[in-house]
Amino acid sequence: MCLIVFAWQRHPDYPLVVAANRDEYLARPAVPAHWWTDAPELLAGRDLEAGGTWMGLSRSGRFAALTNYRDPSRHIEGAPSRGALVRNALESTDDAETTLKRLAGESAAYAAFNLLVGDGRSLGVLESATGAVRMLAPGIYGLSNHLLDTPWPKLLKLREGLAALLPKLPDDDALLALLRDSTPAPDPHLPETGVSLEWERWLSPAFIRAPGYGTRCSSLLTVDRQGGTRLREWTWDTHGDLHGDVTHRFTVQQPAGDPQPVS
Repeated sequence: MCLIVFAWQRHPDYPLVVAANRDEYLARPAVPAHWWTDAPELLAGRDLEAGGTWMGLSRSGRFAALTNYRDPSRHIEGAPSRGALVRNALESTDDAETTLKRLAGESAAYAAFNLLVGDGRSLGVLESATGAVRMLAPGIYGLSNHLLDTPWPKLLKLREGLAALLPKLPDDDALLALLRDSTPAPDPHLPETGVSLEWERWLSPAFIRAPGYGTRCSSLLTVDRQGGTRLREWTWDTHGDLHGDVTHRFTVQQPAGDPQPVS
């Protein structure tokens, strides 16, 4: 993903609500969210070039999502795909904090990233640029191509929009409208991430249309207090028009004897 906003333990019915956009090169092949045949417990889209994913869920209630950290000076030639980190986190049997700390020890091999991991009881983020693992208190957060809650204009707008729409859930149309906002930020508010001013402008909206690059899919996720999980994902073609719309629903499978999460 390249833009994620999420509410953690802030809604009376939905402890986790996520709205996100994945931005990628238009020529890079991928498939929408589906249950993987080689890992039947995982529900995620898939990058067909490297085999990983940008966001996914497991039947046991794990959640993971990754954003790249935009800084061309941190590029590592030949580094492994960061999409493998999401699968690793989803298949881990450790709690979220232990998983994040383990992956922090491996993060130097990868180009810089941010990784969100939840286990149904706790939610945390690994910021590889700083090496920090942060376990999150209840709140509404945003993550783009910098550190958690870095106040980029598109992050602030989407995070505020999610906060305003939480009482209206489920409201796919209103949240999707926020994810589809293609209004660029004014130049004085643009970040300086090491790319040209022209690219900072192209990358500044929530929904990106740039030469050879853009928003490829948008996702809405809700998890209720009984483990009922709903993931809706829209995919967009090279012109930014709707290409596909899929919805998956399932109930988290609690291991025998494992207590239900407490709000």
